Amino acid sequence: MTASRRSFLQTFPTLGVLALPAWAGGPEMTCDVAVIGAGVGGCAAALAACRAGMRVVLTEETDWIGGQLTAQAVPPDEHPWIESFGATAAYRTYRNAVRQYYRDHFPLTSATRAQRYLNPGGGSVSALTHEPRVSKAVIESMLQPYLSSGRLALLLDMKPAAAETSADSVSAVRLHSLRNGSEITLRAPYFIDATETGDLLPLTRTEFVTGFESAKQTGELHAPAEAQPHNHQAFTICFGLAHDPGSHRLIDKPAEYAFWRDYVPSMTPPWPGKLLGWKMTDPVSLKERSVYFDPTLSATQPGLNLWLYRRIVRRDSFEPGFCRSDVTLVNWPQNDYWLGNLYGGTPQEAARHLERGRQLSLSLVYWMQTEAPRPDGGSGWPGLYLRPDVTGTPDGLAKYPYIRESRRILAEFTVLEHHVGTDARMKATGKPRDEVTAERFPDSVGVGSYRIDLHPSSGGDNYIDVSSLPFQIPLGALIPRRVENLIAGAKNLGVTHITNGCYRLHPVEWNIGESAGALAAHCVLKKTLPRQVRKDEKLLRDFQSSLTAQGIDIEWPHLRPR
Repeated sequence: MTASRRSFLQTFPTLGVLALPAWAGGPEMTCDVAVIGAGVGGCAAALAACRAGMRVVLTEETDWIGGQLTAQAVPPDEHPWIESFGATAAYRTYRNAVRQYYRDHFPLTSATRAQRYLNPGGGSVSALTHEPRVSKAVIESMLQPYLSSGRLALLLDMKPAAAETSADSVSAVRLHSLRNGSEITLRAPYFIDATETGDLLPLTRTEFVTGFESAKQTGELHAPAEAQPHNHQAFTICFGLAHDPGSHRLIDKPAEYAFWRDYVPSMTPPWPGKLLGWKMTDPVSLKERSVYFDPTLSATQPGLNLWLYRRIVRRDSFEPGFCRSDVTLVNWPQNDYWLGNLYGGTPQEAARHLERGRQLSLSLVYWMQTEAPRPDGGSGWPGLYLRPDVTGTPDGLAKYPYIRESRRILAEFTVLEHHVGTDARMKATGKPRDEVTAERFPDSVGVGSYRIDLHPSSGGDNYIDVSSLPFQIPLGALIPRRVENLIAGAKNLGVTHITNGCYRLHPVEWNIGESAGALAAHCVLKKTLPRQVRKDEKLLRDFQSSLTAQGIDIEWPHLRPR
């Protein structure tokens, strides 16, 4: 063992299991591409850069890689064509591997095993609702060859704390260990910010925007008259929930239970009553919508049963006796937190809002156990219980909040509502609904599709949920206007508060990250800069050709709006 490697492992003894490559030594590391944040986009970025032969360091604030899919416990939200088109080859490999993992390791019934498009949880939100730990195992297996070959170093429980810059470039990022307080400095020609809230942007003095831009700034159909930088979408502390009929599994009454039980949101348009209830705002019509909850599946009433919406374990998919209960993943309007933000204020304010978000989720559990109206006219399901094994935490809440909206770079190109929104696009082009398509971006580096889906926000806005068109991801949205070697690799790309609503979902974030990793590697190999790749037609076509060769689609066929 080299002296520098020994020094590193002495500083970070808990990281020895990660089989650090020989070049990863000392309290300072140098690599070709540094990916900060191992969420969906960060893992995809690391895969792409490693595929291209780069030495990569991938860092993660929690002890689980995978972001939305794992530490945040959010089953994938995807468009209706996902099984055949509209995702990168690597994302499709991930999806196929999830299904194969269940076939290889779980006692599925023969009927379930035979399903071509196996949906392990049978949830209605997606064709692939499944347990976070399975996503974690699959993504780790995709990275493992590069860990084993020494091309990739993975640093867990590490949060960016500071950065060194020179002129218009980032020269280093300093990371702080959340386990023991130690620090390490990463140096690289390229840095990819794949953190959940764009943490590198303020540290590197990269220009960025937060919250809601004004109509004066963007000309967007649904933008307000004045900018609202502190108006962010709600975040959510998700959790897994099972049910044991006839038992009493009551958690301790949460400290803020009385507040949340009686809380009536102050929203425009108004929320229909208390937050903890089965009446909510319909995201599209903004009228009152009734849902219900029944873990026994015995109710016959119409409407959405929230138990089935994000169910991640379906008991009857397995051989009899294997599962005691279904498991549902709770990521509902009832535990969306919008009374404050996780960035933009002081660390103390962020910590307070994070704890209040946790209190809201625990209060929702306690309310469902004790007071929630049942379809049979009774109140409460005392047999409901949290599943800490699903989330990998002692209390059963997700390791990390589900973040819908990040700081966003002021980019070379910003995607606006009239580029992708159906109504705004119709207005901009004069074309009827059945003919309109999204703006075609000549510098496309990927595709995606999802409604413009904005959850209630900290500024008091109710849902903004409008139709969008299958869209492209422009390269210009990944490149800051000034900084040369920082690339957006997640939800921090050049979108607005509104268009973030369709660019924030799992397959799109994966594509953003994968294209960012490929871009960094391409620039290292070609000895050029991201901005030059975009501006030079030959460099751009060469890069796009390399993406399509890797299974990254950059064009949509003509499809109808969502």
